[in-house]
Amino acid sequence: MKRQMTPKERILAAIDHKPIDRIPTDYWGTGEVTQKLMTGLGVNSPMELWKALDMDKIIWAGPAYIGPDLSTGDETMMDYWGVKSRPVTYAGNTGVYYEMYSHPIEKCEAIEEIEACYTWPKADWFDFSKVEEQCLNFADYAIEAGYMAPFYMYTNIRGLEQTLVDLAADEEFADYIIGRICDFLYDYHKRLFEASNGKIDISQVTDDFGTQTGLMISTAMFDRYFKQHYQRLIKLVKNYNIRVFHHDDGAINDHARKLAPNVKRFLHSCGAIYDIVDLIIDSGVDVLNPIQWHLPGMDLQQLKHSFGKELCFHGGIDNQYVLPFGSADDVKMEVKTCLDILGRDGTGYILAPCHNIQSITPIENIVTMYKTANEYGILCR
Repeated sequence: MKRQMTPKERILAAIDHKPIDRIPTDYWGTGEVTQKLMTGLGVNSPMELWKALDMDKIIWAGPAYIGPDLSTGDETMMDYWGVKSRPVTYAGNTGVYYEMYSHPIEKCEAIEEIEACYTWPKADWFDFSKVEEQCLNFADYAIEAGYMAPFYMYTNIRGLEQTLVDLAADEEFADYIIGRICDFLYDYHKRLFEASNGKIDISQVTDDFGTQTGLMISTAMFDRYFKQHYQRLIKLVKNYNIRVFHHDDGAINDHARKLAPNVKRFLHSCGAIYDIVDLIIDSGVDVLNPIQWHLPGMDLQQLKHSFGKELCFHGGIDNQYVLPFGSADDVKMEVKTCLDILGRDGTGYILAPCHNIQSITPIENIVTMYKTANEYGILCR
């Protein structure tokens, strides 16, 4: 009998399009959903939950924030970019989201004004000393660390409307903001990767470019403003497997270089993004998420045919309609459809919900998703 693969082995083999014992699964869910699942299944921790559902869960790791005080004195929150959010309940108070309402440089009209009134984040605001320890605590699981999202972070600090105006009408201003964002991301992630000492498997060079019907920006605008920065950040990820294995004298250990991890590049972009997938591949991305295949242009067959050799797909299971509002049979059909198409060559696919499972989703549907995936995923390998 063949040895069963660990979650880490299964995830990384799927990304590399190598043989696997079954199609792997991952989990994204709100805190309310995770707690509801734990209660319903009678488990006491997230790890017990992953094991109860036999999922391959990709684990997040990261540094501790030690920068300037972010407290607001009330129920609102502020992040280290200076973006403020307030709690909003939904679905009969079964869930809470923090929605942004204040963007720190939204009113600025010149570069000099930003420089005078805004403090850009610094890598020194983070303590990276425990990153490797976090990774070692989950040795059998694939570790994901890092989140590089220039467009998304631009919209957070500037506001979506003003961001789109900048990109269309003021190239110098937009280049300045994107450059400052990416300089911070580069420095932060260089320290993150080095601190992990070779324990990180996946990192996100990512963004949200899509809507329910198409792209928020044109492919020409992506190429003009973001492609070069994506390539720079992705090069950092690729070079990481060399940098962290230097000897004290600066020479690279050839044996260590062979053992160094090939960190996978993961891109999350919600929406109908088919027209930009080829540019994403050209930038060096390995994994594409979330595959909202019910949206215009996101046909599963076409995605697999056009990009299945270059990309590993992650996600696919609709959590706007099927998971929260469908029957258990609808969920089974959704799972089998994704496995039959995205997993038809027996690898290159990680099954997961398209985004965080919401609080209104029946536990039965979530359990059905993983049970069907694990049973039917063996047949697709």
